[in-house]
Amino acid sequence: MEENKTPEKKPYMTFDPPQTPTQETPVEGLRFDFNAGLRVSVPEGSYRVRFIDRDAALTVYDAKASGVIASSTKRYFVNFRLEVYETPTEEEQRARKDKDEPLLEEKLIFSHDYDAKGKNVLMKFAGAAMGDLLAWVPYAEAFREKHGCELYAWMDARYIEILRAGYPKIHFLSPDDPRPDNLYATYYVGLFAPWDDRDLQPTDWRVVGLQAHAAYLLGVEPKETPPRLLPSPGAKKIRPKEPYVCIATQATAQCKYWNNAQGWMDTVAYLKELGYRVLCVDRERVTVNGIYGNSIPYGTEDFTGDRSLQERVDLISGADFFIGLSSGLSWLAWGAGVPVVMIVGFLSPGTEFSTPYRVQQFHTCHSCGNDQRNEHKYEDFGACPRHRGTEQEFECTRCIAPDFVKKTIDRLREDR
Repeated sequence: MEENKTPEKKPYMTFDPPQTPTQETPVEGLRFDFNAGLRVSVPEGSYRVRFIDRDAALTVYDAKASGVIASSTKRYFVNFRLEVYETPTEEEQRARKDKDEPLLEEKLIFSHDYDAKGKNVLMKFAGAAMGDLLAWVPYAEAFREKHGCELYAWMDARYIEILRAGYPKIHFLSPDDPRPDNLYATYYVGLFAPWDDRDLQPTDWRVVGLQAHAAYLLGVEPKETPPRLLPSPGAKKIRPKEPYVCIATQATAQCKYWNNAQGWMDTVAYLKELGYRVLCVDRERVTVNGIYGNSIPYGTEDFTGDRSLQERVDLISGADFFIGLSSGLSWLAWGAGVPVVMIVGFLSPGTEFSTPYRVQQFHTCHSCGNDQRNEHKYEDFGACPRHRGTEQEFECTRCIAPDFVKKTIDRLREDR
C-alpha cells in the first residue's frame, strides 16, 4: 500500500535566467544581458568592469575581472550603463617603469547603455494570487510603452484569458510555454520574503502599497492605474435583466474576511429591500481551512463554482456596484470599471487601490498587515499576529457594523 505523500509545494518564483548572457559584443568572448540583473561574461585577460546607475549617477560596481561572469546584486530594473576596460597588467607597468617609459592607461573597449527598444523582455509574475497580479499588470504595460520592447508576460494561465483583450501588445505566456529566444532582459515581479530583501525589490509593499511596489520595481511612474478588464461580446446574455449587485465574501486568509456574524446577512437583506438581486460570485460556496469554516451568505443567488474568470468579469461589469474584501475579486471589479465597496481591517489605506467606498474602522486593532515587525505567513490561514487566541482576535473586521456598510451603500447610490 502506497503512503500518502504531501503534494510538493510550488516555489513562489523560479529564477532561471539563460545560463550565459545572451547579447554579443564586438569583443571576442565578451557578452552581456539583463536577465538576472546586469550580467557580463568577461574572457580571460586583464579587464575592469564598471556598472553605473545612469539615473542616480552612481557607480555601483567597479572591479577587475578575468574569465568570470560579473553581475549586479539588484534583480529589479535599474537604468544601467555597462563599461568594460582593458587594463595593463602589473608586469607591463613594472617593465615600462623600469625603462622610464610612460605607464599605460586603461582602454575602454566596450560600453552599453540600457536600451530595450525592439528587444525581447520577459516579466515573470510570482505566485497565483489574483489581486497581486491585477495590481501589477498595468505597470508591465507602462514598461512596454516606455521602452518600446517586445514584452512577454509569464503568469498563471488562469489570468491570461481576462487580460489578453485589454493588453493586445503584450505576449502572454503560461508556465508551460517555452521561453522566448534571445532575451535582452528578465524582471521578476512579486512580494519576495523576507520583505526587506532589497536585491529583489527596491521598496517594501507594506509601506508604498501593492501597485507602487511594482512600479518602483519596474522603474515606471507609481501612479494608481486600474487593470484593463473587458467584458466579452456575449456578456449581456448571461447578466440578469433586473438591477443587481455582485458580492464576494471568501478570501485566502481569515484576517481578510468580514468576521462579523451578522454582517453579510444584514447587508444582503438590505440590498434586497432596495430592489437588487444579490449575486455571490466567489469561486467556492463553502471553504474549510483547519478550524475555520466560511460559507456564502444566506439569501444570495449562488453564482459560485467552476466558472471562468471571464464569466465573472462579464457578470461583475454589468452590476450596479460590487461589495467585497481586500481580495482578488475586488481588484477584478475595479478593473471592470464597477464601483467597489471594500470591507477591510488588516491592511492600512493605500495598500490596495483607492475607493471612496472603503469600509474600515480604527477603534480597535487594525492594519497589522502593514506592521513591519510582522511578516505574514501565507500558509497560516488563521494568522492574527497581535491577538490570536484572545477575545480580540480579528476585531479589525468583527467590529465593522452592518450599518456602516449600509450607510456606505446609501452614499454610493447617492453619488451615482
